[in-house]
Amino acid sequence: MNAFSRRSLITGATAAGLLAALPGSAHALPAPPPVIPDRRAFAPGEQRFAQYLVLVSPMVADMNASGFFGGGWWRSPNVPYNARVQEHVYTLAWFATQSRPWNPYRGDANVLAALDAGLGHYLGLQHADGSWPEYSPDQHSLAATGFGMGYLSKTNALLKRAGVLRSRQAQISAALRRAMTWFLDPSNGTVWQSPLTWANQTASGLAGAALALRHDPDAALRQRLTEAFRRLATAGQSPAGYFYEESGADTNYNFEVMLPELADAWRQTGDPNLVAMARRYTGWLGYNLLREPDGSGWFANIAPNSRTSSKFYADVRPDPERTALNAQFVPEVPGLAAFVSSREDLAAARADWAASTAPVPALVKPDTSPRILTHAMYGERYPSRAERTAAIARLPYRRAHFTERRSDQGQDFLFVRRPRWYVGGYFGTRRATSLARTGLTFLWHPVAGTLVQSVNNNDHACWATVFPGQVPDSNGPQQAEFPGGEPYRFRYRTPSGSVVTEVAVGDRIVRSVRAGSAATEQIPLVVRDSDTVALDSRGLTLTRGRTVIRFDWGRALEPRLRPATTITYPGRRMQILTVPHDGTFTLVVTAR
Repeated sequence: MNAFSRRSLITGATAAGLLAALPGSAHALPAPPPVIPDRRAFAPGEQRFAQYLVLVSPMVADMNASGFFGGGWWRSPNVPYNARVQEHVYTLAWFATQSRPWNPYRGDANVLAALDAGLGHYLGLQHADGSWPEYSPDQHSLAATGFGMGYLSKTNALLKRAGVLRSRQAQISAALRRAMTWFLDPSNGTVWQSPLTWANQTASGLAGAALALRHDPDAALRQRLTEAFRRLATAGQSPAGYFYEESGADTNYNFEVMLPELADAWRQTGDPNLVAMARRYTGWLGYNLLREPDGSGWFANIAPNSRTSSKFYADVRPDPERTALNAQFVPEVPGLAAFVSSREDLAAARADWAASTAPVPALVKPDTSPRILTHAMYGERYPSRAERTAAIARLPYRRAHFTERRSDQGQDFLFVRRPRWYVGGYFGTRRATSLARTGLTFLWHPVAGTLVQSVNNNDHACWATVFPGQVPDSNGPQQAEFPGGEPYRFRYRTPSGSVVTEVAVGDRIVRSVRAGSAATEQIPLVVRDSDTVALDSRGLTLTRGRTVIRFDWGRALEPRLRPATTITYPGRRMQILTVPHDGTFTLVVTAR
């Protein structure tokens, strides 16, 4: 079965047939010469392309004659039936069509041939119903189809403007029409659930459909897209404010993927539902991204996260940067300015990049997302430093006193702000996924900044009561009660009652634990390189500048402090404080 016609490849061959054809066409495509970028040649807003320029030659060299992007440059599994691997067609299309003094690949015959082959392979993977596979040849994948619509519509826009690969243009348009028909069907349970399972993937398909319909209008599909935006606003976002990822919150997918996809779709359509969703999510971020008082960055409240563990965001994030497109919303959602770079700060970082004499570093496989390049298509809308400073001043926890509870689907999110403290908690009868960790999730001080960050998907770096065998109460649901009062009190327990924890937040924090047997108090401390930490049998004292934080348990025990070597932040590290006890433990946290 070595023969596999070009026509069958581009008109919907099955993935199984494609796989059978590959052994006879495994030789590599000819690659263009490699390039060493000159930092000074790039306009500030196009510095993101420098690292990708380095990839073009080796990426083409890893492709085989069938157009499969081998070499592990992007998604896993790196196998010929995974349509997501082919998303780098956009990367090749950009360099093959865009004229820049630093881009020698515009019109390059080898790059165009590789792009043509890559598109042929990509289009050949499409099922007859319009969907694409990802993890198996016969899968009808939401992610592969949703993101594929985005990359293919953007690739086609580049090809049309450049007037190249004209036959491919028509084939892409036809493939997009089939994909939209499948994707926008409200009865399609793979795409549409209530609530959505992976809202970012559904949003990506709507963004791709929006661009495709601008180039190839279709009244019926346009109406379905408008209806889909309304469904997305209802089924894709929790009343608590986050976007659904397996029915829970996830900072990485919400902030770094979903929100940029909404911005992409909004710039194509102006649909007001997308602005409303961005505004509600910005409100959620205001409770869950903790700004360091020294302005160095933001800690994320990640213990409740359902899928990933993005722990810290630098205050200024130059390209390549996954959240860049979020700034498109800033004119309509001024509060979002707090969480993106300011124009002035970004300009300074870009000037430093251009002035550096170090070689442009190569991206590491598979961290070569083509999404970074698509962010450039709308220009930039970063806020001024003054606008950003004003947005930061409006963050909820810049106020001295509030108690905020948000609930959804058996999950309770608690945010308690008192003059000396800001404390987060995650409770409920269920967790979004087994990766989430319940209980107290962070501790922040208005001068010292973040002191404790409880981490998800980790039984050693979560704030918990731990039984022998490293069994923390936080690795499971814990239902809470909220009596309130001043100081604000709440309590939570494991389903079996093996651990009952009571917390009071006022001028000091008192955490009282009653466990059914001997256990260990475990606290993941965020320690700056400049901090002084002193541990004794009755407590731990952390000195940060002029602020002294005391974690005191009031009796002689045998505590231990150890580094969490895999968890680091710029200028900081995590250290795990453990205090074995007999099952009864009271911790008092004070600041002076």
